[in-house]
Amino acid sequence: RYYFEPKQGIAFARRRAIQESKGEYVGFLDDDNLPTSDWVSAAYNFGHSHPKAGAYGSQIYGDYEVKPPKNFQRIACFLAIIERGQEPFCYQPSQGVFPVGAGLVIRKQAWLNNVPEQPWLKGVCATSLSAKGEDIETLSYIQKAGWKIWHNPQMCIEHQIPKWRLEKDYLLKLFRGVGLSRYPTRMLRFQHWQKPFMILVYLINDLRKTMLHLIRYRQHLKTDLVAACELELFVNSLFSPFYHWIFWNQ
Repeated sequence: RYYFEPKQGIAFARRRAIQESKGEYVGFLDDDNLPTSDWVSAAYNFGHSHPKAGAYGSQIYGDYEVKPPKNFQRIACFLAIIERGQEPFCYQPSQGVFPVGAGLVIRKQAWLNNVPEQPWLKGVCATSLSAKGEDIETLSYIQKAGWKIWHNPQMCIEHQIPKWRLEKDYLLKLFRGVGLSRYPTRMLRFQHWQKPFMILVYLINDLRKTMLHLIRYRQHLKTDLVAACELELFVNSLFSPFYHWIFWNQ
């Protein structure tokens, strides 16, 4: 069954799916996700046996059209390749790590009770990647409300990665979007009085990461695509607060 959502952005599309769904759990699969035949039953059984789980993610393996670049495992998670072991575990708030949106299952009531109608980040919209981070935003609200976020390796997916998603232009654009989303996704974890101090902490840390990365890879950035993507992430994470302040004041 199809539903029309007039607002652009994957965050609004997912909210519409939550609103229209009839069941207790809502699973999200992208059109390039190939779940195993028991994915639905594994999702249902996990939710039933973990009543405090507000959301849980899948084990996701890459199915690549072409061979990924050297050291690709360092950045694979940003393309929703999630191989985090064969044992289920609960993501801790102190880690700041969450499952990705592909293969994610959310308890409907956890979303409806805690995720605001108007998201800070709307997610991928057409060809724009500048508002990524919508999954982190959603899961942050659910986790802050006391629900647990889990990794369920019994839910297995193959993620098809076409050649164009491993090309330099796309990857740099992707990491630029992820970096620019860092300010809002980071600040969701803190109280208002903590934010000015934490902004300064993150600025210093992002600057440190950028400088160390430049020192280490300065002679290889034109030939090492993974290192170039990491630099794009660090630089745009550094500028993320200023990007969002300018955006808000427009």
